[in-house]
Amino acid sequence: MHIPLLSPEAPFAILLMIVGGTLIFGPLRSWRRSLVNTGVFFSACLLGDLLAGSLEGHMEPAALHWLRQMAVFGEGLAVIRYLGLALFDVVLPRVGIRISGILGDILVIVGYVAWAFLRLNLAGMQLSHLLTTSAVLTAVVAISMQETLGNLLGGLALQMDNSLEIGDWIQMDDLAGRVSDIQWRYTAIICRSGERVVIPNSHLMKNRYALICNKRQTLPLQRRSIGFDVDLSVPPGRVTHTVLQDISTARIPNVSADPVPQCLLLNFGPGYAHYAVRYWLMDPGPDEATDSEVRHHILAALQREGLRLAVSDQTIHLVAEGEAHREEVRARELNRRQQAIAQIDLFSRLSEAEQLELASRLVNAPFARGDIMTRQGAIAHWLYIIVSGEAEAWWQPADGSPPRLLEKRGPGSVFGELGLMTGAPRRATVIAATDVEAYRLDKAGFEHIIRGRPELAEGMSSILEQRLSHFQALERGYAEDKTGQSANRGSEVAALGKKIREFFGL
Repeated sequence: MHIPLLSPEAPFAILLMIVGGTLIFGPLRSWRRSLVNTGVFFSACLLGDLLAGSLEGHMEPAALHWLRQMAVFGEGLAVIRYLGLALFDVVLPRVGIRISGILGDILVIVGYVAWAFLRLNLAGMQLSHLLTTSAVLTAVVAISMQETLGNLLGGLALQMDNSLEIGDWIQMDDLAGRVSDIQWRYTAIICRSGERVVIPNSHLMKNRYALICNKRQTLPLQRRSIGFDVDLSVPPGRVTHTVLQDISTARIPNVSADPVPQCLLLNFGPGYAHYAVRYWLMDPGPDEATDSEVRHHILAALQREGLRLAVSDQTIHLVAEGEAHREEVRARELNRRQQAIAQIDLFSRLSEAEQLELASRLVNAPFARGDIMTRQGAIAHWLYIIVSGEAEAWWQPADGSPPRLLEKRGPGSVFGELGLMTGAPRRATVIAATDVEAYRLDKAGFEHIIRGRPELAEGMSSILEQRLSHFQALERGYAEDKTGQSANRGSEVAALGKKIREFFGL
């Protein structure tokens, strides 16, 4: 195939340019301006080739020879670029093979160099001279461009081992951003402030960086931590439940529901406990804005429960404010205790004044999940009132068989009544199944009330008998004949009443 006035290579170059252009102009729309420039360069080389053929016989043959060689060399460069883009950016990805962009660029450059050697050899320069010259030139270039070659190899390594990809979020020291470009010399990141920061590839290879968010995950996430302090007098279970209940159910933009948020007790300080809410960002970009939203919810959730963030009482103003706040908290707590007592049938016969006095004698008794609240066989003259959380009662049979779960008790439940009223040993081991907030009432706190009204012993003995019968039924596995229980009820009530009078010295 030959076209008049053009070199023998020109028809093949035109054909390859058409094939390459057909493959790449559609998929690589963002490259069109560069592709058009390459096409213009190829056309200019074709004109030079045509000009060399037209001027044949009118100019020095040596000048026309070098003009044609330069034109053909330029045509080859354009062809190599088109075919390189077609192979590495279109054909291979379609068959499932992907190589790094820098490796593709290096292979195209190798093609340029090989084409240059070939054309220079065809132009009459000896290949041995070319190799000798190129070896010396390569040594000079390697010495003078060590940093540039380090960046090139660094960028190639980053893309080949997939340790960093466009779209990943990284952090180096106090610099954080999303990777927007990886070139042969540098890696560019876009910071949250919108700045575009250029980092030399050799710097990334020599130093440690943190991959904050990996785009290869189904949902890229970044964990955040928000700290806050609460007074030590507030049970940790109440704080964590209050905060998590709000954070988990509220619709906070950019906060992931999976993994679920956590509220942890991290440390203790002078007069306060330090907590942290840990949650996951779905988009690492608006991190501070999302932190602010989470803080709003933490503060609102604590305030709804009457809890205040711990502050330092270092000035007279703050001390006065703290005293007023503590008095308000004490009044609210006393009302809460009185409501808890009013719901217990054991104290239903007490007057409102007696219930209020009893409430003032309750002791706050929080338990963490897994704590043993009472142990079977132990003698303790107090009872517990569960305000929040759940506990399990386990009974150990006398024959040494495995412990048996008798029942679960939640808010409003009472246990240890027999120990308070009669001094009897604990009939079961009670374990906190969750964080439990409870109040404890000692014998001394109730003794002055029942001494003032001895008739309460008889009424309470009936209630205690019902509790005792229920517990005995649980121990027997609900297999006892209920008729037999009813027949002995009168004697058991009398016996319990006697024990109560003897225990309190009535």
